[in-house]
Amino acid sequence: MLTASNLSVFRGERLVLTNVSFSLSAGGILVLRGANGAGKSTLLRALAGLTPLAAGVLKWDGEDALHDLPSHAKRIAWLGHLDAVKPALTAAEHVPLAALAPVGLTAYANLPARLLSAGQKRRLAIARVAASGKPLWLLDEPTTGLDAASLTRFSALCESHRQGGGMIIASTHTPLELNGVSVLSL
Repeated sequence: MLTASNLSVFRGERLVLTNVSFSLSAGGILVLRGANGAGKSTLLRALAGLTPLAAGVLKWDGEDALHDLPSHAKRIAWLGHLDAVKPALTAAEHVPLAALAPVGLTAYANLPARLLSAGQKRRLAIARVAASGKPLWLLDEPTTGLDAASLTRFSALCESHRQGGGMIIASTHTPLELNGVSVLSL
């Protein structure tokens, strides 16, 4: 279980978030909502240990999650605004071949990533997260650039992760086709 209690976070010299609290159990999905600049990405970065907390506590199974950042990083799969796709590598060099099928990229396995469209690169980045085996997915605008078929595939991957006991925290302006999600408005 992941529990956030009264988190406050600065971005630069501006206090962006104050007293943010939530809990997320195995199989849970938390969707972060809010206007641009509301602090969704900042919160995700803080949850990943990439941005320090100004106040509050983040606990993983009752223990301080951020006390040992290398251990915390081992339980997180991160998808930020950038896809983290290396242009010279093929799709199959980024992830195991089996990870390409759920995102509809099997036909592009041997194609260098620089030749993929923006949506295909996003799907490849999603495949990387799904193939990670990490229990907590932190996803910043994961559906950006995805077409309708890709949104359906993404929802299926999220549902599969959830069914396996995984947890997801995602910021998105696009409605996700998932049941039983919790929403945190910032």
